[in-house]
Amino acid sequence: MRALARMAVCLTFWALMPVLTAVASNAAGDRPLVLAVHPYLTAAELVARFTPLADFIARTLGQPVVVRVGGSYAEHIVAIGRDQVDIAFVGPAGYVNVLDLYGSKPILGRFEVMHQSNLFGVIAVTTASPLHSLAELKGRRVAFVDPDSTMGYYVPAWALVQAGTPVQALGAYRFLGLHPNVALAVLAGDYDAGALKREVYDEYAPRGLRILAELPPTPDHVFVTRANFPVQDVVRLRAALQGLHESADGRRILERLHPGLTRLIPGSPGDYQGLREMMRSLAAATR
Repeated sequence: MRALARMAVCLTFWALMPVLTAVASNAAGDRPLVLAVHPYLTAAELVARFTPLADFIARTLGQPVVVRVGGSYAEHIVAIGRDQVDIAFVGPAGYVNVLDLYGSKPILGRFEVMHQSNLFGVIAVTTASPLHSLAELKGRRVAFVDPDSTMGYYVPAWALVQAGTPVQALGAYRFLGLHPNVALAVLAGDYDAGALKREVYDEYAPRGLRILAELPPTPDHVFVTRANFPVQDVVRLRAALQGLHESADGRRILERLHPGLTRLIPGSPGDYQGLREMMRSLAAATR
């Protein structure tokens, strides 16, 4: 038992190392910068997607950069809010929560996918499902991604409220952690419907999914830095990231991050005001 306890302590220590190093002084440039990502896909897939970008940032700033995948959406939000990571990729709802709980963080750029600056999502069912409206989900089982996910919870839950079927009226609901998990659970018949980002729906639709409802779009994902990141580095990095689309190497980095990612565009807290109001409306309706 003591050996197991020691092993647990060691594993916890190493899991926290990226965060512990991120709060150290950066004045001497003697430690890697931490690029943090929320766990919307598997850790292995996210590290593979974001490592080319981390390498680009390292070349831009002349300092090593490591990719850190958060243990949960909530933990990721706390790490950003408390300035425990240097640079972070965060979903729209996560960004709103950071703003509301911790205040503004410098924005480096936000996603533009296929020349669209919004994020899209759906509530999906199987092609054999008898359901054809959100109102029919009353008493049914619905799968979500995470309580802090934009298209994996906040927006679909808001849409259910508008349809007169708040989550309290569902037969059951559960958070499955990853968007692909939701798609697979619906296909397996474990749930009557599931909330998904549009890109994940498109990937799994040929296996037997159809759209029950399209969700209102929101501004897409955003890159931010910690509040005390050196101003000159924010300016340099912002220009470099928003100029990635101008070179062949940069376009390859963008495509690796997200299929169809056109470029990173300027962003401001005001871009997310509509989503913020939606989230507040949902909170009031589900108290």
